[in-house]
Amino acid sequence: MNARFHSLFVNALTFSRVPLIFAFMAFAIVAECRQSWAWVIPAGLCMFLAGITDLLDGRLARRWNVVSTFGKLADPLMDKVFFIVSFPTLLWLIGMQGENRVHLAVMLVFTVLYILRDQWVTFLRAVASTYRADVSAMWLGKVRTALSFPAAGLIYTYLAFRRFLPTSWNGPFLALLYVVEAFLIVLNVYSCIVYTRAYWPYIRRAIDSSDGAD
Repeated sequence: MNARFHSLFVNALTFSRVPLIFAFMAFAIVAECRQSWAWVIPAGLCMFLAGITDLLDGRLARRWNVVSTFGKLADPLMDKVFFIVSFPTLLWLIGMQGENRVHLAVMLVFTVLYILRDQWVTFLRAVASTYRADVSAMWLGKVRTALSFPAAGLIYTYLAFRRFLPTSWNGPFLALLYVVEAFLIVLNVYSCIVYTRAYWPYIRRAIDSSDGAD
């Protein structure tokens, strides 16, 4: 197989994250409205496959030596689509189930921080790119993304099956979710600080240039 086919395959794998996560949203909503296991399973499967695409596309691109600027830009964009669709869906499920209000508040903060962090980092990269800076994802961003997929799956597992769990299990499971969500909230804030520090010289240059133009 030639490099063109490999490149097309990797890009298709990256973009498949979008239909998969929208399918998760649709299945999860129907499952909640109909209270049916028949819809929970495909919802979970779609989320799982979306996470697998994130794991595989970069590895295959490096193995086949088809890493490209397009791929470097497309992959984080698809991750953003995953966050924008999956976390509000989970937030909706918590509200629909009338679950613990504290968990609802934590998940709201969690979701807002994820979206804001991604928008801020996108802005920083856009400014830095005008100065030909390296805007590749940092290791911290990669770790955050890698942890976000299983975290979303864990939260959905709890919300989908908590009605069927023994009452004594709900407390420990929810406590585990609080730990995971709190850790990712802190990681998001720390990630914002790290990216801001890394790209701040370019922000200063852009501000100075703007002042000079005035």
